[in-house]
Amino acid sequence: MPAPDPATVRLPGPWRHRDVRANGMKFHVAEIVPDRSLDDPTPELVLLVHGFADLWCSWRSQLVALGDAGYHAAAVDLRGYGDSDKPPRGYDGWTLAGDIAGLIRSLGHTDAHIVGHADGGLVCWATAALHPRSVRSIALLASPHPLALRRAAIRDRAQRRALLPTFLRYQLPRIPERALTANDGAEVERLVRERSSTRWQRSPEFADTVNVMRHAIAVPGVAHSTLEYQRWAFRSQFRSDGRRFASVVDTVLDVPAVQILGGDDPYVLARTARHDADWAPGIEVHELPGVGHYVHHEEPERVTALLLETLRRS
Repeated sequence: MPAPDPATVRLPGPWRHRDVRANGMKFHVAEIVPDRSLDDPTPELVLLVHGFADLWCSWRSQLVALGDAGYHAAAVDLRGYGDSDKPPRGYDGWTLAGDIAGLIRSLGHTDAHIVGHADGGLVCWATAALHPRSVRSIALLASPHPLALRRAAIRDRAQRRALLPTFLRYQLPRIPERALTANDGAEVERLVRERSSTRWQRSPEFADTVNVMRHAIAVPGVAHSTLEYQRWAFRSQFRSDGRRFASVVDTVLDVPAVQILGGDDPYVLARTARHDADWAPGIEVHELPGVGHYVHHEEPERVTALLLETLRRS
C-alpha cells in the first residue's frame, strides 16, 4: 500500500488550512479567525501545539470553541509532522522554541497564548523561557516543566517505570520507526490505549482519533521525526547543548500559567507537576479525576472551559 500523501491530514471543518513560513520552514496550520469590523481590535492569538505521534487535529474541539470565543485560534503540525516540512535535524529545544516564536510572528502577531499537550507542552515551556516577549500565557496539558520531569524520572520510581521503557527503546536506530509504522500504525493505537481512560476508549470519538493518528504516522518521514524529539531529549543530557538548554529553561517565568492533568494518567503522573511553581509562580494546577493522558480528548468541554478562564484573566 502506498504511503499517505501529507495533504490528507488537512481534514475539512470550520477552519481554514494554510502554509506558514517560519524559522526557515513551511508549517501547516489550521486556523479560525473571527470576523471583525475595521474598528475592532486584533483578536489575540492562541497557538495550539500537539504532542507525541499526534498532529494539529488533536485540537479540533478547542480550535472551534476558541474561535467562537473571539480568539484567533491556530493549531500547528510541528516540524516533522503532518503536512509540515520534515527536515533531518532541528528537533532540539532551541530550534523548536524558535519555530513557535517564528510562527507567532508569521501569523501576524507579536505575542500569543500558547497551549501544549505532553511533548508540545515541553516546547511551550521552552518558548516561554527563550522567547519571553512572544508569550502572553502558557497552558500545559499533561506536561510538567522539563526539569521537573527529569527530576521525577530520576527520583520517583513510579514515574521512572512509566517513562523510561519506551523512552529508552526509542534511542535505537531504525527499529522504533518500523515499530511505529507496522500494521498501519497499530503501535500508536496501543500507546494511546495504554495511556488513556477506558471511558474515552468506549466513545465514538476515540476510534476517529486513533484512526487519524495511525494514518498520519505513515506519512513519509513522520515516524523518524517523531522519534527525533525523544532522541534529542535523551542524548542532550550527556552533551554541552543539553546542559546549556537546562540552564536556560531553569528560569522563573513572568506569565500566567495553568497545568491540566489527568488524575489517572499512567504516563505522566500528576505528582510530577507539583514543583511547576518553581518556574511559574502562581501556576494553577487542575487535576481531572478519572482522566488519562489525553486530557483534551477525554474531557474536551472541561479543558476548554479551563483554558478560556485562564485566557480571560491573562
